[in-house]
Amino acid sequence: MQRRFRQVDVFSSDACRGNPVAVVVDGDGLTTDRMQRFAAWTNLSETTFLVPATDPGADYRVRIFTPVAELPFAGHPTLGSCHAWLSAGGTPAADGTVAQQCGAGIVPVRRTGDGLAFAAPPLRRSGPVDAGLVERIADAVGIGHDDIVDAQWVDNGPGWVAVLLGSAEAVLALRPGFIDADVGVVGPCPPDADTAFEVRAFFPVNGVMVEDPVTGSLNAGLAQWLVDAGRAATPYVVRQGTALGREGRVHLTGDADRGFWVGGATSTIVSGTVDL
Repeated sequence: MQRRFRQVDVFSSDACRGNPVAVVVDGDGLTTDRMQRFAAWTNLSETTFLVPATDPGADYRVRIFTPVAELPFAGHPTLGSCHAWLSAGGTPAADGTVAQQCGAGIVPVRRTGDGLAFAAPPLRRSGPVDAGLVERIADAVGIGHDDIVDAQWVDNGPGWVAVLLGSAEAVLALRPGFIDADVGVVGPCPPDADTAFEVRAFFPVNGVMVEDPVTGSLNAGLAQWLVDAGRAATPYVVRQGTALGREGRVHLTGDADRGFWVGGATSTIVSGTVDL
């Protein structure tokens, strides 16, 4: 069956310099196995399928797959899926805000001056990281334990554990090896830079450590940690993907009602149909 398809670049205003997500707009009727096989075939960090909402408060539901598993939530697939839904003619029931249902519940998405932005979901796990895991992370990324300023769980679905280094330069110098954990690394940029932090994200796939170009879920969790700890103040902009030759920019803003919003540019790169 021919189904509408988009491949969307997320978190960069420079086309093909952000993070791509594959979106099957007409996902209704596909089995979980078929979705997973297609996600493995696209071999992108995430592939999503838009299906009818099961929550009456949602405009639609998105199912998010890595090449090996389904996720309850992920950041750039949230924005890319919303972009695809809107570009395919979707109209939100509530004026100005899209209610996107996923495994983590309903995630509001709104238009901003910087593109689309989602409301950061609550953390599933927060707090200090076990010293043994911190040691393993330090070994895996090739630094000493003393190089880590702080570490914290910032898990909002994918399972992120975050470590703070002393500088953006230290983040870019990492040469990561393998560790069976989803690891985010953040370091402050120089005061005269146009971004506040440099971020890198690593996760294991089939025994290989993969670097994600630009990561909405991680940056959502980082904002909740860094702002609460007094290490950042919104609004601020994060730079990610530099080590991969990308130009990712993630915009973080605070909201008294919703907490944190995570946003950036989105653009359709591929538009057509897939036979599924």
